[in-house]
Amino acid sequence: MLNANKLVRDTILGKNNSTVTPVYGWLFENMRGKIQSEFGSVENFEDKYNFDLAHIFGGPQFCDIEEIERMRNRNIEITPEMFLDMPLNDIDNAGDYDNVIKALKHHKQERGRFCYIQANGIFECLNNVFGIENHLAYLLMYPDELQLVYQRQAEWNRKFAEHAIELGIDMVHISDDWGSQNSLLFSPSLLRGMIMPYHKATCDFVKSKGAFVSLHSDGNITDALPVIRELGYHLIHPWQESAGMSYDLYLREYSGQFAIMGGMCIQTSLGFGNMEKLHDDIRRVFGLLKGKRWVCCTTHFVQEHCSLEELVYAYDLINKLSGK
Repeated sequence: MLNANKLVRDTILGKNNSTVTPVYGWLFENMRGKIQSEFGSVENFEDKYNFDLAHIFGGPQFCDIEEIERMRNRNIEITPEMFLDMPLNDIDNAGDYDNVIKALKHHKQERGRFCYIQANGIFECLNNVFGIENHLAYLLMYPDELQLVYQRQAEWNRKFAEHAIELGIDMVHISDDWGSQNSLLFSPSLLRGMIMPYHKATCDFVKSKGAFVSLHSDGNITDALPVIRELGYHLIHPWQESAGMSYDLYLREYSGQFAIMGGMCIQTSLGFGNMEKLHDDIRRVFGLLKGKRWVCCTTHFVQEHCSLEELVYAYDLINKLSGK
């Protein structure tokens, strides 16, 4: 039986010489109740389908989000300068990592899975502070102040990554949505000048510790791919074909640079009750990506309109095609 952790590592690095494709899925956010009704728990579903990875959440929030929401509900506009006067939360409180330790015991120690942890990026997390519309405006209005905000956030992110790696996390998974359905939310020059340096701080640190680093960004991030390559990300999720990112582009230009995770689209395939289309879509993607630097996964959390019957159908087929 293949070691799941090694299988995923080898796949990410392009060294998977087996005929098995790693399998995962973002299920627990909306599907928990349906899965529990049939399998008893999401964990039992993961065991049944021999998931090779685990997506771990935990650790401290970077700031007092509840206070931020109270201020915004009072129509207080939080500018970068104001936010710099607000403290970030303690990154070193050991008790905040208890559920990370518990999850690692379940997934890594007991089941041998490759474990990655959700981590803050630079842009997405601060949308919770400023609001996305204001944040986009601040990139042009307050670039100097915003860079100080980003610098502080990057240092907090680096320390979070350090604690996670010390606990046994295999990959730091940085969530930083940059894409709309058709293009980046900002220009490539703003990405390179304003955001890239503060991703580099985390990427360089994680890699220096011998761990993997990955990026989650929804939407069409084609114009960001040169930056992602330069930063040295090991994997990106989801490579959103439904947003215009063709797998041909990945295979032609980027498969030698990083791995991708995804392939089972929650926008166009899974959750729409069309079993024939779902079957054809899954087979098509396996035909394109099997044997490549690819982890089969949903492109995001499976949506609540997906039936359990359809989810089971999808994973029965995925396990068959994966070689498990």
